[in-house]
Amino acid sequence: MEHVPPPAEELARLDQELAELDARRAQLLTRRAWLLAALRPPAPTAAPGWNPSAWGAPPPGRPGAPAQPWGYVPKQPSAPRSAQNVLLTLGGLLLMIAAIAFTLVSWGSMGIGGRSAVLAAVTLGALIAPAVLLRRGLAATAEALTALALVLTLLDVYAVHAVAAPDTDGLGFTAVASAVLAVLWAAYGLALGKLRLPLPAAVVLAQWPLLFWAWAAGAPALVVGWALLATAVLDGVIALWGKGSGVRVTACVGGSAMGFSALMVGLALSTTASGPLGAAAPGALLLAAAAAALAGAWRAPKGFARTGGVVAGLAAVAAVGGVPAAALSDGWRVLAYLLCGLAVAGAVRAGLPRDAARGVLAASGAVVAGALVWALPSLAAVLLGPVTLLSDVWAGSPGGFRSALGSTLPWSELAAAPVVLALVAGLLGAAYRWWPSVVRIAAPLAAPRTADAGTPGAGVPGAAGAAAPWPGWSGWSGAGVGAGVRRRPSGAALRGAAGAGALALGWGALLLAGVVLDVPYAVAVAGETALVGGLLALAVRGAGSGRGASAVPVTALVGAVSGAVSVGLLSLASEGAAYAVFGALTVLFAGAAFRVGAEVPRAVFAVASVVWGTVLTGFAGRSLDLDPHEAAPLVLLVPALTVLLGARLRRNPVALPVELTGALGALVAVGLAVTDAPFLALVLALCGVLAAGAAVRPERRPVAGYLAAALFVLATWVRLAASEVSFPEAYTLPVTVPALVVGVARRRGDPEASSWTAYGPGLAATLLPSLAVAWTDTDWLRPLLLGVAALVITLQGARYRLQALLVLGGVVLALDGLHELAPYVAQVAGALPRWLPPALAGLLLLVVGATYEQRLRDARRLKDALGRMR
Repeated sequence: MEHVPPPAEELARLDQELAELDARRAQLLTRRAWLLAALRPPAPTAAPGWNPSAWGAPPPGRPGAPAQPWGYVPKQPSAPRSAQNVLLTLGGLLLMIAAIAFTLVSWGSMGIGGRSAVLAAVTLGALIAPAVLLRRGLAATAEALTALALVLTLLDVYAVHAVAAPDTDGLGFTAVASAVLAVLWAAYGLALGKLRLPLPAAVVLAQWPLLFWAWAAGAPALVVGWALLATAVLDGVIALWGKGSGVRVTACVGGSAMGFSALMVGLALSTTASGPLGAAAPGALLLAAAAAALAGAWRAPKGFARTGGVVAGLAAVAAVGGVPAAALSDGWRVLAYLLCGLAVAGAVRAGLPRDAARGVLAASGAVVAGALVWALPSLAAVLLGPVTLLSDVWAGSPGGFRSALGSTLPWSELAAAPVVLALVAGLLGAAYRWWPSVVRIAAPLAAPRTADAGTPGAGVPGAAGAAAPWPGWSGWSGAGVGAGVRRRPSGAALRGAAGAGALALGWGALLLAGVVLDVPYAVAVAGETALVGGLLALAVRGAGSGRGASAVPVTALVGAVSGAVSVGLLSLASEGAAYAVFGALTVLFAGAAFRVGAEVPRAVFAVASVVWGTVLTGFAGRSLDLDPHEAAPLVLLVPALTVLLGARLRRNPVALPVELTGALGALVAVGLAVTDAPFLALVLALCGVLAAGAAVRPERRPVAGYLAAALFVLATWVRLAASEVSFPEAYTLPVTVPALVVGVARRRGDPEASSWTAYGPGLAATLLPSLAVAWTDTDWLRPLLLGVAALVITLQGARYRLQALLVLGGVVLALDGLHELAPYVAQVAGALPRWLPPALAGLLLLVVGATYEQRLRDARRLKDALGRMR
């Protein structure tokens, strides 16, 4: 917000600025004249009576130093200002320590006359000395002596109480003494206006009279609260009309502390009151605090005005809401405060200053947020409570909704939670429905758009280029405005946020209502499933209306997925409920994916439908009393359907997420079958078939083809290992030979085909299982034959420049040779000295480091050579 002063005040300000500019211009012209004179050649002789210092020449004793412009006082060589302050501070501290030591130690050795004379003389001197020092321009020294005088007056008070009035009550005496000292120091500070310490000290001393008076009188807590509030009001008056920034800052700090203490006293008394009548007196204190804060916000600057509005709003809610809350049970008190907080929002039309009204509105929002925070843990318990059913699936239908959650929350004390959520959801929904009316009502709180400094009429209400009457006006997107424009959320975004909040809170209110009423288990499951269907309908409708990225459809989508997970977990208590819920979820999400037009929601719905279908196949295996590894082939039904669906969708953006989700289902099936090797081999082979089916499509072939080959080979290995076959070549060679024949035919028909596609699967089917068996074979024949075959394959790959043959043959040959050399390497390593292997490793690293660039070039050449092979 930009303040627009009245014309008379603005004219006076302009005149003052013009006068300052004229003075600065005269100073610069004087300096320019001297510089021109300094650049001219000096006169041979000076005229009689010529005074150099009168024309800005270097003064005597400082040859060559230029004169300074008018109004400039050159710095004299002296100690830095900070050093002076340190010295004065240390001197003042020493004097204070000496005074305290004198009072506490030497006081008893003097008579009453001597004591009075010493204290009176020292205090009087410390009070008079600053006035004399200020006349001579020694302000820092005067401040130091003022601090000493302040301490001496406190010691005087202590001495008077210890000697003249030892029988008086200490708290009462302190109250009177602090009041007297506050008045005396205020008068002293006003008399010597150049001193900065007396007035803030008077403000500090003024904090204690009423508080100590109430404490001394044994007043009840309510009276103490009024004393604190009266002190805070006094501080507020000083902060608004006090003299000097130090006084105002001190008053703000003191007023904040005292006001906060008064509010805490009133709030504690209000919340612990035994009935409405008992809450009325603390409510009066809180209302008085609200009125005081609002009165201060009426005249305070922008930031303080908003803070005052927030304090006033919260205090009013606590005051008014505390009376009916005292008559309600613990579970319903929050509703009383919530209603008062919503009523406080009417300050928008109460004619308050803009910043104060914003503060009151923020306080209303804080009360609503606090009520929601109170209710959200119970909603989280409803959504996450069914997780406990995972430990005992299909144990039997529980009696009610609460028993299915397994939560220990005191639901009887949370009866108001669904009402709170429903009330806030209704208000947000009304705001979403009648948004133009909300904009019109909130127009008084609108801040004018901050325009560029050069824009005519910027910041003036009604001027050209002024902002729309609402900070989030839908017609203002921030495009095309200057750098000084502060962008705000658009009206559409604010309205969408209101609609999203209404939808989320309304859904939560319905869930909580079922728990609070403890509806039967079947009703709870059916109700949550129906809510998921409703959210899906909203998401599909919002995405189909062209607002797919707005807040309401996105919230509906997230709520549908979250609710589906929650009701799915809830249905695990009963077999029939599990089948019904997951079947309904599969159909609902599949239908939503079919109806929605936007890509992202469609992908989410399709993926969720695949997940729910996969869970259904797992339920089928459990119903048939199958072991997990026996149920694994059933789980592959859904991945098979995703492969077929992907072939139907082709390059549709939804196809890839669906197929990836099916692949995850296949991975779950592999995990289920891992405990039984024969079933694992079967599942791997079936997964290979699915991958091969996906590889039929050109866009999936680069990945699915290699995956299918790897799965088939892995299935073969697992099957051979499960059958304890000691000669795998008898099973792998019959596969390798026809595979290589097919590869040769493929290469003849398509010379550009990769050697990995043509020969890789066939060679790997024999080489890799034989290598695995050779590493555990103690005989020499298999490693020898495997090494010869690998050598031949490697040479053929190098001759015909076939990458698959070269890499597979080379790797198998190297590993086979390493296996044969391993015993001898171990024997040699045991015979070598302990220091030799590290030395050889270090030497190797040195050689590689010294020839690093050459090795890098060699590696690149090898990479390029392999890359040129087929």
